[in-house]
Amino acid sequence: MEDLHPVRRTFPFGSRAEVLLLALLSVFSFAALAQQPAAMTRPPTPVSVVEVKPENTPATFEFTGKTASSRQVEINARVEGYLDKIAYEEGSLVKTGQLLFQLDPKPFQAALDNAKAVLAQQEALLTRARQTLARVKPLAKQNAVSQQDLDNATAGVLTSEAQVQAAKAQVETARLNLGYTTIKSPLNGLSSSANFREGALITPAGKNAQLTTIVQIDPMWVNFGLGENEVLKIRAQQEAGQLNRPGLNKIQVELILADGSAYPQKGQITFVDPVINAQTGTYNVRAVVPNPNNQLSPGQFVRVQLKGAVRPNAIMVPQVAVMQGPNGKFVFVVGPDDTAQPKPIQVGDWYGDQWIVNSGLEPGDRVVVDGAVRLQPGAPVQIRPAAPPAPESAKVPSATPLKP
Repeated sequence: MEDLHPVRRTFPFGSRAEVLLLALLSVFSFAALAQQPAAMTRPPTPVSVVEVKPENTPATFEFTGKTASSRQVEINARVEGYLDKIAYEEGSLVKTGQLLFQLDPKPFQAALDNAKAVLAQQEALLTRARQTLARVKPLAKQNAVSQQDLDNATAGVLTSEAQVQAAKAQVETARLNLGYTTIKSPLNGLSSSANFREGALITPAGKNAQLTTIVQIDPMWVNFGLGENEVLKIRAQQEAGQLNRPGLNKIQVELILADGSAYPQKGQITFVDPVINAQTGTYNVRAVVPNPNNQLSPGQFVRVQLKGAVRPNAIMVPQVAVMQGPNGKFVFVVGPDDTAQPKPIQVGDWYGDQWIVNSGLEPGDRVVVDGAVRLQPGAPVQIRPAAPPAPESAKVPSATPLKP
């Protein structure tokens, strides 16, 4: 009979106690694991925030421009003659009335002297004609001479007067031609090289007429283009109340040179082409900028910044607070329960180190500035004091590049 129950004999009382102990340990281990997530809950993330406050913000628009002379004059010969002297230093600044070239004046002086002699001769003939008429008139009253004699004497005076006027014109022409041999600068400007050397025959027409070129550099023109899309964008912002633009004469033009330095003189817009340039697709705009120290030269590329417009009640956030997600830009906003929630935004232009937010934020929103990269939606946060703001003098508007 004992051989019929072999299994019951293989489980003594001591082995059952060990199984019970292992079961109890398993229960306590499971309870400990159940309590572990609560013990490992992530603590609040320390962050600094800024409260959104609308404020009027200057708007700056930037273009690429090119300087040009405000006046360029080709110095041409007006009479034919041999070049005696080049009286200026090529490439130098010349002033109005400064001597540039001297042609040989001797032939023109001789022509002037001859014209004066002819004038003197005609004046003598006029005197004789008047004397003849004076003698004929009394005789005609006494019928001592015929009426034809009186008419001939009168015509002789009129003819001599006309010849005197013609001789005076010849004298004036000869005097002008003599003056044209002295070629002076008509303006203050920068001179180019002379096209001829001393002894060359200069003619008043054709390829031998132009002697040099003078370009005025004070004031200086700055030409740039405004794209049609940008014009429409600005108009839309004005209609939406997002931009207040002053009158054309109140827009201030500032230049940034190639090395990044700011040009000290400010300018104004003087011309806006009402027709779009068919080749560039832009409106041609011209500004005039003073250049008293000749710092600018024609042909320089500069960055043109237009200032004077204002964005009323603009909402701004620091650039470090704005992040890029798969659906666009967003910021973390701290809610009343001190948890961070992402909020999509639409940004516009820059102002210093801040983005101008066109939509997505409301006044009073608390935007996370420092610590946003460590946050996840719904994460608890602990707000810490923000760093002291930069002084107002350091807040400089960043230009909005407008592509032509």
